[in-house]
Amino acid sequence: MLLVGHGTRDEAGVAEFGRFVERLRRRMTVDVAGGFIELSPPPLTEAVADLYGNGHRSLAAVPLVLVAAGHGKGDIPGAMARELVRHPGLSYRYGRPLGPHPTLLALLQERLDAALPNADRTPDTAVLLVGRGSTDPDANAEVHKVARLFWEGRGASGPDQGHGLLCVEPAFISLARPSVTEGLERCRRLGARRVVVLPYFLFPGVLPDRVADEAHAYGAAHTDVDVRVADVIGDCDGLADVVAERYEEALSGDLRMNCDTCVYRVALPGFEDRVGAPQTPHHHPDDPSAHGHGHGHGHAHAH
Repeated sequence: MLLVGHGTRDEAGVAEFGRFVERLRRRMTVDVAGGFIELSPPPLTEAVADLYGNGHRSLAAVPLVLVAAGHGKGDIPGAMARELVRHPGLSYRYGRPLGPHPTLLALLQERLDAALPNADRTPDTAVLLVGRGSTDPDANAEVHKVARLFWEGRGASGPDQGHGLLCVEPAFISLARPSVTEGLERCRRLGARRVVVLPYFLFPGVLPDRVADEAHAYGAAHTDVDVRVADVIGDCDGLADVVAERYEEALSGDLRMNCDTCVYRVALPGFEDRVGAPQTPHHHPDDPSAHGHGHGHGHAHAH
């Protein structure tokens, strides 16, 4: 099993990734290695070299991403294409993104409960689900889907009407709107007097920290709204369950990817130039390939 992360300049995020890799090593009956495609060690090429050096010639690569944006669709397959050139006889199967998944929704519920216990909720309590944000409309739409899935059954008309949520609104910390501030303002105007900001992130990092900073700043400026920030999903058994499931899917070839709204396959309005665009890997500072140029290729195998 090869776990592929994006990378972060945040030391806590790197450490959390390392702990999660160790959790999978204890759990799985196969060799497990993990690496990043950019920003921080260990680099992906080191993880692949470790597995290759142990005699493995077939890998199942699971992208540690929540939505299928540029990293999952292009950057990681591009990096893996470079590894195939470096390691003769190597092949790999590619897993699908982790979300949306019922287990992830349950983990988000746990993070919500820790930030604001159910008994303390009132009918004017809202949740702001904050994703990373992308220039890929398909990825941003997935965050909206997760927000809706999380609200279904937890809304004011759900089975737990006494402590149901007023709304679950989506927002983004970068590259897309609404922003965290805009999302919080929308919740306030919809009547929320308590808002739990729920980061849709796997591990700590620069962007989750920015989510918290912007949420706290909004709360300080709007004292009529109680703004709380929940933790990221983090290293846990539930997340390991999802990764193990994606690993088994990759082995069996049961990926069930949705290509109907992929900008690399379908000419969506405003994104027509991306159809069939070549995918190249990021340059990792610890990668021996100093020029950062990858072998361009279509991204069809990522689906």
